[in-house]
Amino acid sequence: MQTTETPQFPSASEADHASRQPVIVGLDIGTTKIVAIAGRKNEFGKLEILGFGRANSNGVRGGMVQNISQTIESIQLAIQHCLASNPGLDIRQVYVGIAGQHIKTLQTRGNIVRQHIEDEIRQEEVDQLVKDQRKTFIPASDEIIDVIPQTYTVDNIPDIYDPVGYTGVKIGADFLLITGDSQAIRNINRSVERAGLGVRDLILQPLASSAAVMCEQDLEAGVAILDIGGGTTDLAVFHEGILKLTAVIPFGGEIITQDIKNGLGVMRSQAEQMKIKFGSALAEHAQGNTFITIPGIRGLPNRNISVKNLAEVIQARMSEIFEYVNYHLKQTGLDAGKLNGGIVLTGGGSQLKHLKQLTEFETGLNARIGLPNEHLAANHLEELAKPMYATCIGLILKGYHIHDHTLGEGADTLTIHHTTATPISNPGLASPSEPSEAPLQRTRKPRMSMKDFMDSIKHGIVEIFKEEEEYRFPDGTGQGAAKPAPPAEDRSK
Repeated sequence: MQTTETPQFPSASEADHASRQPVIVGLDIGTTKIVAIAGRKNEFGKLEILGFGRANSNGVRGGMVQNISQTIESIQLAIQHCLASNPGLDIRQVYVGIAGQHIKTLQTRGNIVRQHIEDEIRQEEVDQLVKDQRKTFIPASDEIIDVIPQTYTVDNIPDIYDPVGYTGVKIGADFLLITGDSQAIRNINRSVERAGLGVRDLILQPLASSAAVMCEQDLEAGVAILDIGGGTTDLAVFHEGILKLTAVIPFGGEIITQDIKNGLGVMRSQAEQMKIKFGSALAEHAQGNTFITIPGIRGLPNRNISVKNLAEVIQARMSEIFEYVNYHLKQTGLDAGKLNGGIVLTGGGSQLKHLKQLTEFETGLNARIGLPNEHLAANHLEELAKPMYATCIGLILKGYHIHDHTLGEGADTLTIHHTTATPISNPGLASPSEPSEAPLQRTRKPRMSMKDFMDSIKHGIVEIFKEEEEYRFPDGTGQGAAKPAPPAEDRSK
């Protein structure tokens, strides 16, 4: 998609349709960045991006809020940038992603005996069955985040995906319960609310990413999504349209940066630049006679770092992450022969060069990069089509379907305001002097069903690997040409 210089104003029919759609805001609180994106669906069901803001994340470690004050400041800055990109926005409530090592899953089963067995099964009965699972006993320190139905049974009929319309005496179902540490959940809620916003709902980040980058064919064929973030790597596995597993791997982009810093003896800022600019996930594809020049500190001589050594450090850590992936796949009994959709790589870490090839080598599954651009309107900002924004785009998509499901029940008062803001194609990021102080109204709502989740996922998968032709830091330092290796400086990891 080509970025235009000026916003594309909608036609009369589009504007009329858009006026009936709420503006939904996703807030992705990550270890390295906090992103706020405001979106509204047009008449074609595509997202028009109305605002975009991001800020460096301070106070979050391993996907969990550690320092509330620093997190509040980062959230406010991201929201300020979002508002500055489009002054017509009115942001009061947000859908927030949640992840971290505290997330756990629990398999349960429940059933209810119907009162009116002569009638067809109604959606209200199915919703009650799902609601009853929230009474499941879990440790006192945990809280249920989501209840995800897998398959239903009606009397003796198994493997039903939607029991509405069937007749029978008893409805049963297998469920996947997503739980999290109560204190970690409170810290997220407190940070967002003290930043001047209302938490509309907490959504598991790998499920949000799945909604943004996968389609129904992927879910049916069997697919694993690997969201490589800054602090953690989130795994979600689907088979025959059912979420089979979600897991958190305690390594992400930050640990790779730390490995480079320690293994190659450079500063952290230099390690991060080296990873982004010159890093590769496959050492055999790195040129052994190419070096990166690191400027000396305070008059010390420059140092030469082998690009191959850099790749070896990165590959070692990524291979460890894939060991976790293989372990979890074996635990669910889903090996390479059952996941015909392969692995979808997303998140900021998926942009490492040659990661697709390493994934296929380590797991034996086909791999591709998952992008959210299929869901975006034609005039979207090119930056937002990157995999690092898949979670935030997915939060908006999930938010829309939760909103639609809530309206269908007629049991909630969603305070998300319409706006006259027009779509942006190149938002400015100047921060306003004061954050928005609009009054907040926080409400909760029933979780959506698996059917609604599956309906929320659209097709959007492309590959975006670019080879760097020039080895040079963004600040201008570094060597652009390959040269023979000086023996004294050929460092190993």
